This record gives sequence, structure tokens and C-alpha cells, in this order.
Amino acid sequence: QAQLVESGGGLVQAGGSLRLSCAASGFTLDSYTIGWFRQAPRKEREGVSSSRRSDGFTFYKDSVKGRFTISRDNVKNTVYLQMNSLKSDDTAVYYCAASPQYSRIDTWSREGLYAYWGQGAQVTVSS
Repeated sequence: QAQLVESGGGLVQAGGSLRLSCAASGFTLDSYTIGWFRQAPRKEREGVSSSRRSDGFTFYKDSVKGRFTISRDNVKNTVYLQMNSLKSDDTAVYYCAASPQYSRIDTWSREGLYAYWGQGAQVTVSS
């Protein structure tokens, strides 16, 4: 059974860093497009970053460009989201998701593209 499990969330001061991990089981991540999403209180879930299947091309939400980095470790079957220079606006529950589809600039952040979802990890940035 396909499963994604996030870890690495927590409380950090503004300007600090966190690294989220997303471990997959039941399928091989390198054959999937991986997305990171987040949902802040009273807001809709939004796409943060994605790593495309086949070529690993990456996409980022404008507000995290230069601060967040998505990466894969195919040996560990794990995807990471390194988050630096964190701001209070980054406070949210972060989810990883996997899709067998090839993502494009106009599709990577669409929730409907993704078939599997993790349970979420809370990230709280204090100002």
C-alpha cells in the first residue's frame, strides 16, 4: 500500500531553518512527481514546490524562491524540503504528495494532479 510520511516539522524563530522529510513506502519515488503543499489557518492549501518525475525539474511558489529547496534521495526513497530564512507567513501544516503524472508549470501546484498524500507536518515560525 502506497504511503507517504512527513517528519521534521516544529517550532523555529523567524530567520531560522527546518528540513522536512517525506518518506515513501509501497512505491518508488523516483518514478513520481513530488509536490510539497501547505495550509495555513483559515487559508486554502497551496503548492509550495514540486520535483518532476523523469528529469527532476523543480518548481517553486514565488514567495519561497531562493529560500526553499526540494531534493530527492532515491536510495532512501525520501524527498526533502529545506526551508531557510523562515518567516511567520510560512507557518502552516506542510504536506507532501506524489503523482505518477509529468508536471508542467501550469499543473504542478494543482492538488488534483497528486494521487498520494502524507498526513502533514506542522511548521510554526515565531516572530
